[in-house]
Amino acid sequence: MKTENQVRQSLQNIELAMREIDLWQTVPPQAAAFESNEPFSIDTMDAEQWLQWVLIPRMYALLESNGPLPTRFAITPYFEEALSGDNRPDCTVLLVELQRLDDLLNKESN
Repeated sequence: MKTENQVRQSLQNIELAMREIDLWQTVPPQAAAFESNEPFSIDTMDAEQWLQWVLIPRMYALLESNGPLPTRFAITPYFEEALSGDNRPDCTVLLVELQRLDDLLNKESN
């Protein structure tokens, strides 16, 4: 399977995992939240908001435009930290899917 198809499948799996643990949102953050200059929009969005409303759409846009996919890619460590805590659902399945995306994109740079 081509890398682009694997990335597309990985993004779909991430969305499914987010839906299964009720992290998928129906309403986007306020427009100002998208103006952040911080990594992962950490100052304006929750981790799952950034994943849903920034990363996933950007990755699909790259796929649709046949743009170059990122190669030095590692988002799982951030999400391991951001999604931990007593008041959070079990995010193991989501973290596994994020690691698959990391691995998939990083294998292209080897």
